[in-house]
Amino acid sequence: MNRSKIALVLLVVFIASGLIFWFKSNKISTETSPSAVQLVETPNFSPDSAYAYVKQQVDFGPRVPGTVAHKNCQDWIIAKLKSYGLQVSTQPFTATNYEGKVLKGTNIMAQFQPGIGKRILLAAHWDSRAVADKDSVRKNEPIDAANDGASGVAVLIELARQLSSAQKKTTVGVDFLFFDLEDTGEPHGVETNVQNTWALGSQYWAAHIFPQNYRPYYGILLDMVGAKGAVFPQEYGSMQYAPSVVRSIWSAAEDLGFSSLFIQEEGPGITDDHTAVNEVAKIQMIDIIDLRPQAPGSMGDIFGPYHHTHRDNMSIIDPKTLYAVGQTLLQVLYRE
Repeated sequence: MNRSKIALVLLVVFIASGLIFWFKSNKISTETSPSAVQLVETPNFSPDSAYAYVKQQVDFGPRVPGTVAHKNCQDWIIAKLKSYGLQVSTQPFTATNYEGKVLKGTNIMAQFQPGIGKRILLAAHWDSRAVADKDSVRKNEPIDAANDGASGVAVLIELARQLSSAQKKTTVGVDFLFFDLEDTGEPHGVETNVQNTWALGSQYWAAHIFPQNYRPYYGILLDMVGAKGAVFPQEYGSMQYAPSVVRSIWSAAEDLGFSSLFIQEEGPGITDDHTAVNEVAKIQMIDIIDLRPQAPGSMGDIFGPYHHTHRDNMSIIDPKTLYAVGQTLLQVLYRE
């Protein structure tokens, strides 16, 4: 065989070897790479609009039950929801706080597409803390509660606006429940023999569910969902009550690129508005709540340095956090 023929054979062998290697590599790559994320089409949550809704609540002043600011905020929430075409009803109630004082509260329910049988419940509390019991100054004065209260309400109202104006509607009905008297518990560092001093509005609703015979598929509670640097681990109680719901929401957040906020770690368990909904009403509800990881031996607050202080004001609110929560919930609702 002459040199030219040898060279030709070597060239053919080289090309064939390369093709075989490419085919095998491509096959392995195809088999081992994850499938593309399948996001469903949803409206675009507006962080600017949600931020404006937080500010409007703060501008009323502290929404402490029994004050003018509380009444004005209640009227504003109801008017907003009605302006988006939702069916709105209220649940006035009384409850006794840790001091034995009788408080008047109002739970607000707004229903989107009320004729649909399968329903998802979204909730937040709309009252604010009457004392800054974790602050070093002005401890007996009420706080703005921009994050602890107003942020969850703002996200819900923006979701209601988006759902009502979207051309493509959800295949499920969506209900928005605003709990009152959530932040009425005993002050930090004070121990009483009174049980269940927090989340009085949700306790009342769970024992007196309205509308009558209401049974949603599951519920999602929002609490402190607007702060800079927020992280949402999988709250321990939520993982006990409704682990599949938690996994579904955190998966949607990951698909949207929000895994740095919705972290795949178990967080501490807390008593919140979802507690009575699960234990008394027997409705699965999970809690999306900002819980900060603590270093071993740390004396920090898992709720963040601004919790129940005067630092809980507009300066800590981040539209990006509001957006991550709102857009995740839209993805969850449209996947149902």
